[in-house]
Amino acid sequence: MDAAQFWGQLTGPAIGDLLAADPGHVALVPVGATEQHGPHLPVATDTVIAQAVCDRVSSATGALVLPAIGVGVSRWHGTDFPGTLSFTPDMLRSIIGSYAEWVSHSGLRRMLLVNGHVGNTAVLRVAIDDIRCALPDVRIGLRDWWAVDPTVAQEVSSDAVDWHGNRAETSLMYVLAPHLVDRTAASGADDPDRTADLVFSYPAAQVTRNGVTGRPSQASAALGEMLLTRIVDALIETVVRGRKESPPLTAEDMVPP
Repeated sequence: MDAAQFWGQLTGPAIGDLLAADPGHVALVPVGATEQHGPHLPVATDTVIAQAVCDRVSSATGALVLPAIGVGVSRWHGTDFPGTLSFTPDMLRSIIGSYAEWVSHSGLRRMLLVNGHVGNTAVLRVAIDDIRCALPDVRIGLRDWWAVDPTVAQEVSSDAVDWHGNRAETSLMYVLAPHLVDRTAASGADDPDRTADLVFSYPAAQVTRNGVTGRPSQASAALGEMLLTRIVDALIETVVRGRKESPPLTAEDMVPP
């Protein structure tokens, strides 16, 4: 693989030259979180996964990786489990808008948000709507890593629908940052999904005993490698398509009032 390209490691002129030479360039934004992940995973798990996925996609495609957003919307975790940091939805929405505005000044017109935290998804979609209205020349998309491939989606939810710190996440961390995983704690951290058929949504401490939903005891590096390969391959294909994509309709195609 080629070396990944990081926005923060290039000079300003180098970024300008790269984007001027490649008007269809698709840049990646890792969007993660800092939140409790049970007794066995680091609080940066969501950011570690999003960053690592973007790094690998960049190595394969040359896509610029913008600085990761390491805090997300994690308020549902509450304060009973230590370690969580959270933006408000409006804060994250504003940050995404600022990213889009400022990269556009450097000539970037295509940006893909690579999300590592389920709780960010709704806010990111609202932010995209804002950008489509305020910056119509900037094309922005969103991909949640757990939803980019049918096999990945099936594996992620195999031990819990409302999963967290589960078999799949732990398996990915065994590959990406094994030194940050407490394997002894993982072996005894299983906690079932208690959210089925609930009418209301509850804070984390009211649905999980230890911050986990799923079976991290079943995690393995082999599963992590399989998931990572499929996630990265799907995102590489997305970047390649995004470089050439045009709107399905132009102003000339619109039916006059």
